[in-house]
Amino acid sequence: MKLILPVEIAKDLEPKLPEGNEFRVVRVDHEGNLDGDTTDAEVYFSWFYLKPTTLHRVLDAAPLLRWHHAPNAGVNHMLTSKYLERDLILTNGAGVHGVPIAEFVLTYILAHAKKFGEFYQLHSEQKWQRGLALEELTEKTLLIIGAGGIGQEIALRAKVFGMKVLGSSLYPRPLANFDQVVGANEWQELLPQADFIVIATPLTPETKGMINLDVLRLFPAHSYLINIARGAIVDEPALIHALENKWIVGAALDTVTIEPLPAESPLWKVPNLLITPHNSGNSPKTQERTFALFLDNLNRYIQGEPLRNVVDKTAGY
Repeated sequence: MKLILPVEIAKDLEPKLPEGNEFRVVRVDHEGNLDGDTTDAEVYFSWFYLKPTTLHRVLDAAPLLRWHHAPNAGVNHMLTSKYLERDLILTNGAGVHGVPIAEFVLTYILAHAKKFGEFYQLHSEQKWQRGLALEELTEKTLLIIGAGGIGQEIALRAKVFGMKVLGSSLYPRPLANFDQVVGANEWQELLPQADFIVIATPLTPETKGMINLDVLRLFPAHSYLINIARGAIVDEPALIHALENKWIVGAALDTVTIEPLPAESPLWKVPNLLITPHNSGNSPKTQERTFALFLDNLNRYIQGEPLRNVVDKTAGY
């Protein structure tokens, strides 16, 4: 069986391939350059920051490709018209990034509640100033838009801090660590209760731009918005307007519509906005979990068993 593996991880992954199988490996770099013949390749394991041009070069070079595994949880950028023409099984990395992202979300929340931005500024100015209005998380309300794997990891940690946790899901049902879960179109009704709102839903035609001016008007003035999903879910001019006019108290974005965020973007200068470079999922354990998921699925593929994390390409996740 021939596999296409990314050069970034091939050296580490190849020794872990299941024994007793004759695997032939072709490596592909970030631009789609291949170091061998892939006309008979069946499996493609892509890596992070996959460009459509790279993906299309692999598709053109591998006409017999059957299964594509992507390490990302979000795969919307891969579902091009050319990609959808192929009858490929697509699996993703859902669940791999839940722990570090959840920790990052709690870091955002704590940094805001405990005024760490102000303390860093005071430190840089060598000022000893007491009396900042710090808050506790106990009895604060967290609304998680998207109660999937990442949302559930966030809820688990928020509960430890004594927070009330609300969530939304395409298929609402009782979930551990959530006080209430509503349908995907009902979360706006929960906004008046929310102190913190976290976006953890996939980017789809339905969610694109859903945090717009009309929705932001519904946010409580003391609320804080966090986006660790996809940048295009938030209407960025609307968010800028909301922050500049103090409709909400602040926001943190780990993802934006255009990445890397250009130096001339007005987002950099918006008051009470923290921007991090789409790295909330970073962790030394991320690669371990990614390898484990792929190798488990590779064994399943060899045995003809159902694969984990199969993407519904029509739904987009």
